[in-house]
Parts: sequence; C-alpha cells; structure tokens
Amino acid sequence: MATINYKEAGVDVEEGYRAVDKYKEHAKRTAIPGLLTGLGSFNGMFAVPAGLKNPVMVSGTDGVGTKLDIAFKLKKYDTVGIDCVAMSVNDILCSGVQPLFFLDYIACGNLDADVAAELVKGVADGCVDTGCALLGGETAEMPGFYDKGKYDLAGFGVGVGEKDEMITGEKIEEGDVLIGLSSTGVHSNGFSLVRKLVTDFNDKFIVDGKDTGKTIGEVLLTPTRIYVRPVMEVLKDFRESVHGMVHVTGGGFYENIPRMYKKAQAGEKQLISIIKKNSWEILPVFKELIKRGAEEDKVFNTFNMGIGFILAVSKDKADAILETFNKNASKYSRKDSPDLKAYKLGRVEYAKGEVKGQKDSVIFED
Repeated sequence: MATINYKEAGVDVEEGYRAVDKYKEHAKRTAIPGLLTGLGSFNGMFAVPAGLKNPVMVSGTDGVGTKLDIAFKLKKYDTVGIDCVAMSVNDILCSGVQPLFFLDYIACGNLDADVAAELVKGVADGCVDTGCALLGGETAEMPGFYDKGKYDLAGFGVGVGEKDEMITGEKIEEGDVLIGLSSTGVHSNGFSLVRKLVTDFNDKFIVDGKDTGKTIGEVLLTPTRIYVRPVMEVLKDFRESVHGMVHVTGGGFYENIPRMYKKAQAGEKQLISIIKKNSWEILPVFKELIKRGAEEDKVFNTFNMGIGFILAVSKDKADAILETFNKNASKYSRKDSPDLKAYKLGRVEYAKGEVKGQKDSVIFED
C-alpha cells in the first residue's frame, strides 16, 4: 500500500513554522501592560486592569470580507490586517471602552509564510494604532477547500470598562447633536457591490479631471480608520456628555444610526436622526462608484459615504467636542489616508409620527 505524508496531502508544516516566526516579530510591537503571554502558547493571557470596581468585558468580532479579493489581485497584503482589527475595535469602542487585546484567524488553501506575515503585519499595525495587544491567533491551511493563493482573514477583540461608565444610548435625548468623524474611504463594507462596479483595479483614479497618482484599486484598499484613540481622548473630558456612539458599517447610515437609540415603548415617541445634507465631505471614491453605476438612492444604505463613526452628544458640549476632535486630527491620521475630520451632522429629535422603517428613522433635510 502506497503511503503519503502531510506535505504531500498539501500541508507544509515547515512553512507554518516559518510563518509563526515571522508573526512573533510583529506581535512584539503590540506589547502593552497586562500582556502575560507571547505567541506560541496554546492560549493567550491578559490581566484585568487594576482598580476597576465593577468590570465589564466588551467584545467584537468581524472579518475583512471580499475586500480581500482586491488585495489578492493587486498582490498587496499589508493593509487588510488593519481593516480586520478596525472592524472589531470600532464596534467595541461604541460602548466607550478601550480594547485591550485582539486575536486573528487566517485560513488558506496553501500557506505562503511571506504572504501570511504581511497579513499579520497589518494586524499588528492595527493593534498598535488601537493601543491593544496582539494576543494570539490561528493559521489554518486547508488544501482543496480554499483556492490556491486565496486567504480569509477574521478576528475578534476584547475590552474592559467600568459598568457604570458604559455608553449605552440610554441617555440620548431630543436636542442632542450628531457629530460625524470622517472615514478614509469605503472601509470594509459593500465590496460585493464595489467588485461589480469596478472591473479594472489598475484604472487611474481621476478626481475633477486630475490624476491623483493612484489607481482605483489602491484607493479602495485604503485601510479602515481606527477611531479608538481620538474618541477615547474625547471621553477623558466629555464622557458624561457623550450619550451614544455608532460605527457606520454594513447598511450605512440607515441601518446603523438607529441602533444606538432605545426602542420606544407603547405610548412613547421614538427618537430619530435628522441629518443635514452637505454638512460633510462625501469622498471622491463614493462619487466614482455612483458614476460607475451605484444606485444613488441606495448608497446611504450600503456605504459609509465619508462618515465612519457618529456620536450623539449633549448640545451644550457639542462645539467643545468638535473642536477637540479637529484640534488633534493630525495625531490620528495615517500617511496613506486622509486626515481625520469631525463634522456637525445634525440632531436628535422625536419622530412626529409612527416610525415604520429605516427612511423614517434617518431623515435628510436641506
């Protein structure tokens, strides 16, 4: 009877060892106080920060989705790891807590240690930007299940905060101001539509008749902005005035903004959002997608349209919070991304009638 070994079955364990060695170098950059283990253990350990009276753990998980397909086509793997981290830590941030650690999961058909290391480099970059530790992860090589050269990337993060300091949306009230923080582009949602609209990622990206020096593929691969540091800095001085927060992900404005409001009970009026048209810059990449065929009346239900994070804040502190964000904008921007900008988007009101659907929950006004 003929024998076969693991490598002949499609799994090269030596390549796996080489990948882990590369991962460890990137993980070292993310070490923060509380980290108790390094990569290579069966699990990761992190100490609960001292001094918390009633600690609550907050977690978030997500993946990069089909944005990975563009990375494969352009053979650029070092930024999608940032997207992976951003999608989870920005969700965790909505409760007002600092993410502490992150774990990733990479799956592929045949492992290339150099490609996998580039993916983990991006994850480590995202962790450094967040201020959290890369605690561990998993690399699964599954020949015959994933196409050769294709990778999937997902992960999850955990933060800890005081129970009585959680931002839950319960304090949102009529008259609160909606402050929007700019996105860097499409982020990591809506790429199944993007990939139908854009067929040649090497097309020059032209804005107002001028060559930007980038291709449309490079623009689409701009990593998701991580909002943790600027928002946590605002919360140091204004936590009591921040009543709710939203990460604008899949579903755009219409699906995400209403998620921060408590559902009205029988006999109560429902809080809704009034968004002022033209109160922020809609990034050129979204105008390009509309030009290429995206339905204009559906884009706010698919993309972030230039706003990746929204805060509902008390009216009396809105200007001070806006000023704090914009004053520190350059501190929280990557060289390969547009600078962070904060905008006054609109306000919170009670609905004048029954809220029957999304279009009644988020209303745009001139």
